[in-house]
Amino acid sequence: MADEGDTTLVFEELAYEEVLPVAWAPFAGPVDDHEARRYDDSNHRLLLACAALDEQPVLPRDKPDDGSPVMAELARLDSRLTLVLDLLIHLASRDQRRPDPVRVRFNSIGAAVALDSFQFEMGGYGRLDIFLRSALPQPLTLVARVVGLEKTQAKLRFLPVAAPVGDLIDKFAFRTHRRHVAVSRRVR
Repeated sequence: MADEGDTTLVFEELAYEEVLPVAWAPFAGPVDDHEARRYDDSNHRLLLACAALDEQPVLPRDKPDDGSPVMAELARLDSRLTLVLDLLIHLASRDQRRPDPVRVRFNSIGAAVALDSFQFEMGGYGRLDIFLRSALPQPLTLVARVVGLEKTQAKLRFLPVAAPVGDLIDKFAFRTHRRHVAVSRRVR
């Protein structure tokens, strides 16, 4: 796990790094790929939802109305849909307690989590739940094996996930990295 200047890496690949609510649930023993793959459908839907939330709105909210009735109706529908989604998210997450936030780096291969956050056992297996967005009540759930315990972090290697899920995780990391680089260039 390296941090090469502005680039965050996990297992020598670009990674997403943030302080997020994270939970680690150790398993009693080794698990097979089938156990890891049972989360693929929900992870795929979650990552698609994250991508949709990250998209820039098609209708610019800061531009004056051009007088087109179609654009005005689309803007009204967009506002109403946003309101309905906000209410639905509030209802779905109001009774859900999230774990404490910790610093985590991850990509489709594995993760690095602060060592003092959880009880990690070298070679042990477990489920890592990462809550990516406050607007989304479900976590990204990945089955992992502890492959390294360093002084400040545990290194986890994920069991294989479906190709579309792995691609979406890597795109998520790339989009975040691209935004970070763009912001840092504007500041300079």
